Amino acid sequence: MQIIHTTAELRNALAAYGKTHAEVGFVPTMGALHEGHIQLVTRCAHENNLCVVSIFVNPTQFNDPNDLTNYPRTPEKDCALLEKAGCDLVFMPSVEEMYPSPDTRVFDFGSLATVMEGNARPGHFNGVAQIVSKLFDSVQPNRAYFGEKDFQQLAIIRELVRQQASSIEIVACPIVREADGLAMSSRNRRLSPEEREKANQIAALLFKSRTFVGNKTIQETIQWITDELGKVPVFRLDYFEIVDGKTLQPIESWDASEYIVGCVAVFCGKVRLIDNIEYKHAN
Repeated sequence: MQIIHTTAELRNALAAYGKTHAEVGFVPTMGALHEGHIQLVTRCAHENNLCVVSIFVNPTQFNDPNDLTNYPRTPEKDCALLEKAGCDLVFMPSVEEMYPSPDTRVFDFGSLATVMEGNARPGHFNGVAQIVSKLFDSVQPNRAYFGEKDFQQLAIIRELVRQQASSIEIVACPIVREADGLAMSSRNRRLSPEEREKANQIAALLFKSRTFVGNKTIQETIQWITDELGKVPVFRLDYFEIVDGKTLQPIESWDASEYIVGCVAVFCGKVRLIDNIEYKHAN
């Protein structure tokens, strides 16, 4: 496994692997890897001739400077995990390498970017698009792998690829959960023992709310989730929305779409956790 720090080195390494004759898979990450990431990497390595993983904590997607500062960074541990998972190339650039000058590009994702995370974290998805487009340009993969935990981000990436008329195949991978149901996240390691003990209730409530389809209204389901999360002292609800799985726009009834997803963001102490649950999916 090669560890590379510059775009020039990356392009040379890809050329040495004979990229023109190989299918390249790519997993972009911000490091602090967990089993969810490793499953993406394992699948990428299995489905492609060459597996490339990036580790880069992207400053332009953080609207909270403290969140950027506190984001966990474990590069040595990450590289050991990646080698075991079958990664071929690790791209770990500096901020200066990725942003030699300010990136002033502004992307327009329409209503996909104005709800939920887009509303709660202004500028976040523009920063995501900036770095992902740069990484795609550097790696030029055939396929790129993203986890479904970041459901809205996945929709944004698909729209980015569509707008750029790119041939990159975006591969969505299911949420990986801890044994107690908590969606795996690099942020989980920042939870205190008490917070971690309570955090699994987010997923438990989402899964229970699945039984409400057809029995409770959308509004009743949202109110129930809101009320139940409010009973946990360490929680502060940022949002819970039930949306069309393609447009991400809120819906009013279970009959309004064949693809319905519930998306939640909760502060557990000072740590912001996101999760989602699929209520209906078109066959």
